[in-house]
Amino acid sequence: MATQSMNDSWTRVVDQIRTIWSAQEFDDAEMKKARGQLNKMVDLIHEKTGEPRPEIIQKISAFL
Repeated sequence: MATQSMNDSWTRVVDQIRTIWSAQEFDDAEMKKARGQLNKMVDLIHEKTGEPRPEIIQKISAFL
């Protein structure tokens, strides 16, 4: 049950990231590498968008 809940949460997080940064393409392999690691996720989004890390963290924090 806990695993399903975590997977549902992960799916929601990925969907939110893809919605917010819809102009960028995030493939599943990239996302899986950053799963559960906020810094890696922020780095990935920063590399793709060039957006400042503090802004990325603020946006992610809004839906976590």
